[in-house]
Amino acid sequence: MNGVAILLPTSYEQELSEYHLLSSRACAVTVVVLVLLGMILDYAVYPDEMLRFAIARAVTSLAIVAALVLLYTRYGRNHVHSVTFIWLTFPQVMIAWMIYVTQGETSLFYAGIILTIFAVGTLFPVGYKYTLSFGVVTLLLFYMACAMRPGGIQDGSQFAFHTTIIVFSIAGSTVYTYYNERVRRQLHALKEEVAQKNGELENINRSLAEIKGQMLQQEKMAALGTLAAGLLHEVNNPVNFCMMAIDVAVEEPAAKSSPLLMECLTDAKQGMQRVQYIVSDLKTFAYRKSGADHESSQFLFERALDSSVRLVGHEIKGIKVNRNLTADTLVRGDEAAIVGVLINLLSNAALAMRKGATSQPTIDISAEADGDRLRVAVRDNGPGIQPENIGRVFEPFFTTREVGQGLGLGLSICYSVIQRHGGLLAAESVPGEWTRFTFDLPRVTGVDK
Repeated sequence: MNGVAILLPTSYEQELSEYHLLSSRACAVTVVVLVLLGMILDYAVYPDEMLRFAIARAVTSLAIVAALVLLYTRYGRNHVHSVTFIWLTFPQVMIAWMIYVTQGETSLFYAGIILTIFAVGTLFPVGYKYTLSFGVVTLLLFYMACAMRPGGIQDGSQFAFHTTIIVFSIAGSTVYTYYNERVRRQLHALKEEVAQKNGELENINRSLAEIKGQMLQQEKMAALGTLAAGLLHEVNNPVNFCMMAIDVAVEEPAAKSSPLLMECLTDAKQGMQRVQYIVSDLKTFAYRKSGADHESSQFLFERALDSSVRLVGHEIKGIKVNRNLTADTLVRGDEAAIVGVLINLLSNAALAMRKGATSQPTIDISAEADGDRLRVAVRDNGPGIQPENIGRVFEPFFTTREVGQGLGLGLSICYSVIQRHGGLLAAESVPGEWTRFTFDLPRVTGVDK
């Protein structure tokens, strides 16, 4: 806007333009009323000119009404300043004509010119150049009204006095407009700053909420660690007895002579090992660490997948399992823990598809090399995960199963296991269509082999 060297966003200019439009419409109605009411003054001061003045006031009012109608069009909204400037000159032209046909520089109508100048300066939030330009036009109209009369300007002192008053009015309105507009801009800048601070405060509140959630998560994990420590002691003893019994059974001639029995004993031993690893994971879950301690051994992901599918064979019975694996699946890490992750994902997918009565249930497992990482995806065509739950699936103790069917720890432990391997376990889902879990493992490169 004119005269104020303060740069603000376009939003302020738009806001100001809308305010100008509203002010112009309201003032146009007000001016029409005042112009028509001026007939009372005409009767009191110049009763002989009543008819001509009434016609002039009616024509001026109609012209202002036409401009008011224009302000409701697209052109008027886009050019509100120009349209307003033009219609404001209508009453000035009328008053100048009245001065011309009455007493010239001594006419009492000069007061109307001054009132209009002050009205423009106080009622319209425009720049000082706008107000100054309007004042100059008004001063020119007053000069023409006096100078073009027959005989020209008769009373020089009266003309000088009235001209001086008009100039003072222009100067006062211009200065007022300048500082008024500056204050408006400063207020808008302050409002923008407050809005920005509010946004920052909202971000801080969100951060505090996240920190609170993390602290709650840590409390749950600490409780989980205490629980796991007790489980480790209580479960390890019977598991060790089972492991010893399996080792003894494997050495029996009957077992050695029966491939089927040997395979069953091997699966049972792997199952007992999985129990040991799960209890161990429960203990370390509350104290997550990353490093090479968990990534020292090498194994084929394909072999871990085979073990997982075999161990959950009774759960995925009747479900089609598709594999799409890269040729080289040699990775580094804890094979038993990864087997546990795969068993959990496969079991959850099978349970979800059975619960959702999925027709032609299918699980797609893919693994592809991506630099020094192996990207793994497990996708099912089950009922999916609801949007309000997708962000909580890895939260300890969160479960959508019925009471007694799960503690809600499986995916939390899986998340911790993948994190220990330097990767990330993520979930995606389209409710009613599919769910996909993805994670990555460190590959064994040619230099390490």
